[in-house]
Amino acid sequence: MPEVTIRYFAAARAAAGESTATAQADSLKELVGTVSADRPELARVLGICTFMVDGERVDLDTHLTDGALVDALPPFAGG
Repeated sequence: MPEVTIRYFAAARAAAGESTATAQADSLKELVGTVSADRPELARVLGICTFMVDGERVDLDTHLTDGALVDALPPFAGG
């Protein structure tokens, strides 16, 4: 199973209590479930995030590869 890094920004960072995490997941959907298990506020914020993998916007069905960098971008005020 690929090991990936997720970076949290803005409200996602506040909900996670950290700026980055590593986890093993085959898909973005699985990663979101893994990092937000037992963390309802993080799950709520990630539910409204846009995600990028290695700089490309993706959807939850995206397959992840080992070493991928995932950015969780919640809606930002003003833009």
